[in-house]
Amino acid sequence: MSRWSLAFDLGPTFVPFFVLGHPTLEDSLEYMESAVAGGARALELGLPFSDPVADGPVIQTAAFEALQAGFRVGAGLDALARFRRRHPGVAIGLLVYAQLVRVRGFSAFYAAIARAGADACLVADAPVREATRFDRAATDAGVDPVHIAPPNAAQPLLRQVAETSRSFVYCVCRPGVTGDGTEARLPSDRVRQELRAAGAPALVAGFGLSTPEHVAGAAAAGFEGAIVGSAIVRQIQNGARPGSVEGFVRDCVHAAASARKGD
Repeated sequence: MSRWSLAFDLGPTFVPFFVLGHPTLEDSLEYMESAVAGGARALELGLPFSDPVADGPVIQTAAFEALQAGFRVGAGLDALARFRRRHPGVAIGLLVYAQLVRVRGFSAFYAAIARAGADACLVADAPVREATRFDRAATDAGVDPVHIAPPNAAQPLLRQVAETSRSFVYCVCRPGVTGDGTEARLPSDRVRQELRAAGAPALVAGFGLSTPEHVAGAAAAGFEGAIVGSAIVRQIQNGARPGSVEGFVRDCVHAAASARKGD
């Protein structure tokens, strides 16, 4: 059983997102450690890229700052491998952009992230209909491909997302780019029902979730997981110490666990 499956088997799972290398590589590792200390069973990590078109201004700025601080993919994966050795049970998903894969070569990129300890990978700007080569290389390396389910997608697209994703499906809560907000809008019942009917793995809500209450809402609606990204990255940009991030993660973990559907 995969680490992601084990995480979801334990109940609704909160997944904090960090930009690897932000504000520096060692700092990002410290924040990741704080998330695990706060009870996170899974992490999603973004690899900094110069043109992160799926990300809103908060994560775009963090990626730029990481690159300015000297982030390089090779060094980032070496650091991730160190983290993996300390935390062999934590599920890790990467969010990357297609050019990062192409520059290194499909097989070489996925082999490298597998060695570093990544379990899954979402290529943010490779829609499922254009992702066959990414999916094949990922699977060959033992990395699960993950795809985005858009909030207004038609049934044929949702079926393809369900059939090609492994570990989980990233269910986008709203159109546009990532970002936090005061009101969470979860994907519709239709989207969830059609994904499940097509045999999708775990459904994880993201884009627009920013508070423990949003996480609780996703868990109560039946999602196996909920990702918060921009709200955490914003805290780090504003100078939050790892202990503060740990407390926020703990609140979100508790919110997910307390809001099982039907409780």
